[in-house]
Amino acid sequence: MSTRKIVFLAMMIAASIVLSIVETALSSFLFAFPGIKLGLANIATLVVIYTVGRKEGTIVAVIRIFLVGLLYTGLFSQSFWISLGGGLMALLVMILLCKSKLSIFTVSVLASLMHMVGQIAIVIFILNTTSLIYYLPYMMIMSVPTGIITGYLSKRIITLFSEKIRSY
Repeated sequence: MSTRKIVFLAMMIAASIVLSIVETALSSFLFAFPGIKLGLANIATLVVIYTVGRKEGTIVAVIRIFLVGLLYTGLFSQSFWISLGGGLMALLVMILLCKSKLSIFTVSVLASLMHMVGQIAIVIFILNTTSLIYYLPYMMIMSVPTGIITGYLSKRIITLFSEKIRSY
């Protein structure tokens, strides 16, 4: 891997960490339900997957989740496991569908939906109760507009900077 690519991925990881922290602060003001976020940190993952590659996108997403856990929520805390579960489900969808004929908007919304499913699954496992499954429809309803926003912003960044990004 070239030095330029490593630096680019480091910048994307840094940007995704900042976006993750910002969206955590914003979410308490924007959403009535806890656990719902805009998904801004996934913009970096989508941009990297669509412009550089799936392996590099995985690196960005996984390192972001671990570093946010280490710096912000506490590594291996309940919040970390919930974030990891949701993040890996979203990442899996992005990786599997990025080469399909689906638009980046559709992939982003589906990733957002699966992020919510992953989070609820981990919370159900941690708390050992299935009653939280009733919370899932509300979270999924909110994941559609947040996925559209993330997809739109990712598409704009790719459109504006794809030639520069691909040169790495």
